[in-house]
Amino acid sequence: MSEWTQHGEFELAVFNRVVVAHLAGGWNLEAALAYDQQFRDCAAKLAQSGQPWAHLVTLDDWSLGVPEINPVIDSLVGWCTDHGLQRAAHVYAPSVLKRVHLQDLVRPDGRFELRHFDQLDSAVSWLHQQGFELPAIGEQSPQGSAR
Repeated sequence: MSEWTQHGEFELAVFNRVVVAHLAGGWNLEAALAYDQQFRDCAAKLAQSGQPWAHLVTLDDWSLGVPEINPVIDSLVGWCTDHGLQRAAHVYAPSVLKRVHLQDLVRPDGRFELRHFDQLDSAVSWLHQQGFELPAIGEQSPQGSAR
């Protein structure tokens, strides 16, 4: 266990075949490691089902991360694509700095499609068009959540 305290927060929930995440604060390595573990726990049932699944993440409250998180996130992206992730939607207000940082962190390898949106409704609509149903966020309790 690290001697450092986690900086940065997240919430995770599963709705149907979509892992929904909300990220906040500036992330250090401890935040990335906690997210990695809890994300895999949340997505495990989806991965085991053999059906494709999606990921929706809201990033307006996220303030980027230290370089040490890059290999952790890269490993998580690999795990996701190896276990059935087909679509991912990043939602955040236009920000060149955030876009560049996220492009460095999450590099689709052709096995899943990633899109960026500046409005949550647009991301939910796109996922719906792709076959991934989401209730209006906040209307239903998730099938499992973590913080």
